[in-house]
Amino acid sequence: MRILIGLAVLLVLLVLAVIGAGVYFRSVSMPAETWHVDPATVTPPASPNYELRLGDRAPVFDAAPDVMAARIDAVATAEGAVLIGGAVAEGHMTYVVRSRLMGYPDAISVKLVPVAQGTRVEIYSRARFGYSDMGVNAARVDRWISRARGMTSP
Repeated sequence: MRILIGLAVLLVLLVLAVIGAGVYFRSVSMPAETWHVDPATVTPPASPNYELRLGDRAPVFDAAPDVMAARIDAVATAEGAVLIGGAVAEGHMTYVVRSRLMGYPDAISVKLVPVAQGTRVEIYSRARFGYSDMGVNAARVDRWISRARGMTSP
């Protein structure tokens, strides 16, 4: 009987810890002064919990920066991203996306650079917590680029 009570107490403590962690991660602050950065000026972390697209790795679109800003914003907000820094009109935005289950926050900074062919979209997507993101940020960047490329209007 003691073993069953001990297991029940352990299970209750585990459930409370998971709930507490979920509340913490969903409510942790993501201040713009820390997370709103220019992708071209960042120093990537040593951990593999980010995706950075610059230079030749950054996609180029045959649309003006203001059109691309509207497209990226539409894609981001459709996924539940919240703008925390910059402005769509400036072509430099930072969003926060939280995971569905635990609410882990990721910050995604986007800077639109005019080029002869149209607009280069520089993106830095990174996890706030953890060492590895299991490819989540790279998948998000690929998805946002693909969806923005498929749009014909903002």
